[in-house]
Amino acid sequence: MVRKFSYFVSDVHLGLQVQEPARREARFVDFLKGIPADETESLYLLGDIWDFWYEYRDVVPKGYVRVFSALMDLMDKGVKVYFFQGNHDIWSYSYFEDMGMVRLTQPYVTRIGRKSFCLGHGDGLGPSPLTYRIMRWTFHNPFVQKCFSALHPWFAFRLGNGWSRSSRLAKSISYPFRGMEEPICRFCRDFQKRTPVDFYIFGHYHSRVDMGLDGARLMILGDWITGPNWIVFDRESGELRACQG
Repeated sequence: MVRKFSYFVSDVHLGLQVQEPARREARFVDFLKGIPADETESLYLLGDIWDFWYEYRDVVPKGYVRVFSALMDLMDKGVKVYFFQGNHDIWSYSYFEDMGMVRLTQPYVTRIGRKSFCLGHGDGLGPSPLTYRIMRWTFHNPFVQKCFSALHPWFAFRLGNGWSRSSRLAKSISYPFRGMEEPICRFCRDFQKRTPVDFYIFGHYHSRVDMGLDGARLMILGDWITGPNWIVFDRESGELRACQG
């Protein structure tokens, strides 16, 4: 059977202790199990699948067994699983790759069938405030990561999860997407002038967006706290479709 589908999902925020986290994880597992593996070429995890992830050389966060089992089952059936680091699961180093996933770096340009795509999580693309750039640089800095790894996991995970609980998401504060004023839109318009593509797909903004942009189509995935959602592309028809659970 022809493998014609590619799936895109982002911002599940597994582990975030708001609005029935166990049910959110179960629904994500159901989504993974519902992917028709014999017809699917690829699954793209566009970042923030975990709300907080930190992996030591010999220690990773406990749990998520059913999630990893469902991902492994897809890969065992020939589905290619790609992932991007989001701003909440930055600190993944080799554990996902050891399972067979492929790490990608944004902005990532690829062709699927007859269409071209620019993919990523979306954070840090386009102009952003100085305070956010400093914070992002700090989290990505190898020295800071090494210092954090010196903390005992008991303390490090509580510190990381405490930071998550103080985030806007944990407080259920919605984000109003501002259209062309958003950094991601400005990034796409500049990128389109240099390297035109057919589709841009990102996460991060926790707003479901589907809009035309200088001859391309920009789609942004919402988060799973407000409900399951994903995007599927049919390479035979060239159709890109947003879906909700």
